Amino acid sequence: MFAVLYRLYDIVSHQTHHDNSEVNLSILKLTIGIVLNVAIFGFSLFLPAGTLDWWRAWVFLGVDCVGVVASTVSLSRIKQGVLEERFKLPIQKGQPLSDKFIVVLLIASFVGVIVFVPLDVFRFHLMAKPGPFVSSLGLVLFVAGWWVMTLALKENAFAVPAVKYQEERHQRVIDSGVYSIVRHPMYAAAIPLMVGMPLWLESYAAAIFAGVPIVTLVLRILIEEQFLKRELAGYDAYTESVRYRLIPFLW
Repeated sequence: MFAVLYRLYDIVSHQTHHDNSEVNLSILKLTIGIVLNVAIFGFSLFLPAGTLDWWRAWVFLGVDCVGVVASTVSLSRIKQGVLEERFKLPIQKGQPLSDKFIVVLLIASFVGVIVFVPLDVFRFHLMAKPGPFVSSLGLVLFVAGWWVMTLALKENAFAVPAVKYQEERHQRVIDSGVYSIVRHPMYAAAIPLMVGMPLWLESYAAAIFAGVPIVTLVLRILIEEQFLKRELAGYDAYTESVRYRLIPFLW
């Protein structure tokens, strides 16, 4: 998804008149990113559902849109260039081959969860629907995931889609904010996000299926930490001071 957004950004950039200001171009690119983010979720949910008459999906898209806008505005004010880096291709130069495989698996499995939700809700009915409390809790989890992810991006300007050493950006270890609690707060935030979405949309089966991308995240953490210990000065010491990778007091 991020790759599609970035390519469309490039198209817009080259087709924009040279006399436009850099600020206006950045706003245009970010706006396209926000719209496409919501559109991708929308197509992935409504197309398999075969109907637009699904109020929970519309609420979810509204919450997602607000979350993306709030996160984008917040980051654009304090971290120049972070959003551009986040929208780059997930396969990049200098990235270990193992991570290239894992990131493709991660994207595919996450998209699979999104598509599986409407298939289960409207066709398979594999399990009973969550009750109002559990489904509402799912929406809270989704919002919490967005919030923690934004906090992580605010703290770490080197949080890019690909595992690589960013020598040109003078990458260093970040150990403040949420990175003082767990070593991979963005991945930690992805767990409630991926579980909360299917719970709100009333699919226990899809919430269980979310275990696939979550396990993939765990595998990626193991690959990423081996790489960072080898390439990034100070990361070994960071793992000693911040003991937990993903979940405090657990792992």
